[in-house]
Amino acid sequence: MNYGDNMKLQIDNKMYPVEITRKKTNKNTYIRIKKDMTIQVTTNNFTTEGAIKKLIEENKNRLKKMIDQQQIKNKNNTGFFYLGKKYDIVYVEYCDISLGEEKVFINKKIDIDKWYKKQAQGIFKNHLDAIYHRFSRKIPYPELRIRKMTTRWGVCNVKTKTVTLNLELIKRDVKYLDYVIVHELSHLIYANHSSKFWSLVEENMPEYKKYRKEMRDF
Repeated sequence: MNYGDNMKLQIDNKMYPVEITRKKTNKNTYIRIKKDMTIQVTTNNFTTEGAIKKLIEENKNRLKKMIDQQQIKNKNNTGFFYLGKKYDIVYVEYCDISLGEEKVFINKKIDIDKWYKKQAQGIFKNHLDAIYHRFSRKIPYPELRIRKMTTRWGVCNVKTKTVTLNLELIKRDVKYLDYVIVHELSHLIYANHSSKFWSLVEENMPEYKKYRKEMRDF
């Protein structure tokens, strides 16, 4: 249930709408910034509007950082990206998708995700093979799956020995793809995020912390 539609917050001379969502199952209050730059507050039925306003005011500096972060994410997800490069879009009728030096020529009728997946199938498989063969531990060769995910870059099913990679990785530099592959392969040894797991990740990708931090901007 949403209410308080007229509530707004001013940060750096800009007004941001505040959306309050109440859920019976929520024990705590959470604040996040949506893609459209709305400040979403999720709480329970017993939190007063006054308490919410006080919480928002007390966390203005944190909210400013969250807003800056979301603006960076929006910038990095607006337009056409392929393997870490952004292309200017030109809509045409004579082809499906054709990449130029700085521009991509796209037919409006084309399913772009389908095109991305076709490219990803070969690229992701080649990178998985290369990393698997130089991985520092002996592991079973996993089945590769590719699908679009909203909250994870990759998933490893230890029982079925399946690694699922986020289709969105095709838009980014391949170093991030390699990090996610190393991360998921490491789960075939440690099915958790223990210190031993992270040591194994670092063993196979010494710069993983840098890549992991950079991926927050996507």
